[in-house]
Amino acid sequence: MKKYMNFKEIAAYSLGLFGFQAIVGFLNSYQAEFYHAQMGANLAVVGILILIVKVVSAVFDPVVGNMIERKNSPRGKLKPFIAYSLLPLLVLTVVLFVKVPLTGTVLYAYIFVTFLLWSMAMTLGDVPSQAIASVLTPNPTERTNVISIANTFKQIGFSAAAVLVPVVCILIPGGSRVFGLEDGQKDDPISSGEYLATAVVVGVLGCLLFSLIYFFNKERVPYQAEKMSFGEMFRALRDNKPLMLVIVSYFLGAGRQMAMAIQVQASNAILGSENYVLVLGIATGVGTMLSMTLTPLLIKKLGEKRTFLALSVYGFVVSMLAYLIYTFVTTNMIVMFAFLFLVGLQFGAVTLMPMIMVTDCVDAYEYKTGKRMEGPAFSILTLTIKVCLAIGAALGLAFVQFSGYDAGAQTVEPGTKSLIYFAYVALPGIFSLLSIFPILKYDLTGKKKEEIALALQARRGETDSTNDPQ
Repeated sequence: MKKYMNFKEIAAYSLGLFGFQAIVGFLNSYQAEFYHAQMGANLAVVGILILIVKVVSAVFDPVVGNMIERKNSPRGKLKPFIAYSLLPLLVLTVVLFVKVPLTGTVLYAYIFVTFLLWSMAMTLGDVPSQAIASVLTPNPTERTNVISIANTFKQIGFSAAAVLVPVVCILIPGGSRVFGLEDGQKDDPISSGEYLATAVVVGVLGCLLFSLIYFFNKERVPYQAEKMSFGEMFRALRDNKPLMLVIVSYFLGAGRQMAMAIQVQASNAILGSENYVLVLGIATGVGTMLSMTLTPLLIKKLGEKRTFLALSVYGFVVSMLAYLIYTFVTTNMIVMFAFLFLVGLQFGAVTLMPMIMVTDCVDAYEYKTGKRMEGPAFSILTLTIKVCLAIGAALGLAFVQFSGYDAGAQTVEPGTKSLIYFAYVALPGIFSLLSIFPILKYDLTGKKKEEIALALQARRGETDSTNDPQ
């Protein structure tokens, strides 16, 4: 099958996901700590609020998915929704990091409402930016490679806040961040002004990059705008059995990425400073990027199913070893960072495989029914990701709170460090193992996937169709 995408389009999609995930990662890493350190909120309560908001706002995902299927625009059915999301996403990202003089119930109500609005704005961009991967090219091999490249940038973007926050704190007038610690003392907490300045920088740069998808990418796979009731939409999702296996697997692995939600607290407790979150995360991040580079090669050798199973089992084994060696053998930082790198090698399965599998499920549904369902399929995926991240964040923050963690404490008890490290590395590994069971029945691989792709190509008449006039 011929290739359709040029370098400019691949770069636009990759940088667009980088920008969007930079905003998401900034909130995921720093939101709870901002509420705790600057506004006096209880971390466990914040974790519960985040979980509730994610669940409530997840109702909006299928709404956006349904709206996408109804869209009939010369720009395509997905790109317009990316454009709609830009301004509210920018404004609300900044609003979330404005310190307000509220306490008690009023404070928690404020956190709930503002974060709910931000989550809805994020959904408006998240669903189409994920779904557009299935229509950028009708060539499944090219699609897998593009998803791999773009999601490498996406993962880097998700971790970019660990670099941007310290840099912005140094550059703004009056910034107090330092990177050298003396006499074992902890660094001063990030100030409210530094949080706000970083929110502005991340929000503006993130939205500018995210807009590149709208301006430079094309929707090549033809579609028919269709009014579908929510009942019909959910029945179609239910009847797509491979898709349901992917979704159930993601739920069972809900805590695989919980480490990102408590990375700031782990950095503060284990290394003595919020600013060393970059040092803590970089080893895992390098492993993750290498994993996403290697995953397409593993898919060529093993297929999607075996690759997912292998990486998930590997993730369990190496995560448990990382925790046990740190707890019972040595707390040497070099050894810890080496194991964090090894832990990162599993995350190609978490980041890439769901997107690849869902695009294959969309193709399989078109092969079976003659209809595409990017909107509903990817809305159920984004809904699942949000709820699972919220579950992971709530569980991780509960462990942190239970450990006795205090952001302002000058020393951290060994028991506190151990429990936080358990939540940081061991629990994600346990969830990784749980995720494999539904995938044992997943069958859209190998010859079956190839036959579907060739049949769809023949059905479309091998045309390079596009709904974009560019």
